[in-house]
Amino acid sequence: MERFKKIYQQGKIDVVEIWVDTQTGVNYVFHRNGNAAGFAPLLDKDGKSVVSQ
Repeated sequence: MERFKKIYQQGKIDVVEIWVDTQTGVNYVFHRNGNAAGFAPLLDKDGKSVVSQ
């Protein structure tokens, strides 16, 4: 079983993906544009981590 599972992807060059940590349920957003990329916890409107059941 892999720790992270991709649940959403949008774009080819300007890419946005949502990944879920299968052990904790925490959602992460990954953004890539050219050679630059970032991976960070996905937050709700109150600034708390989004957690999948």
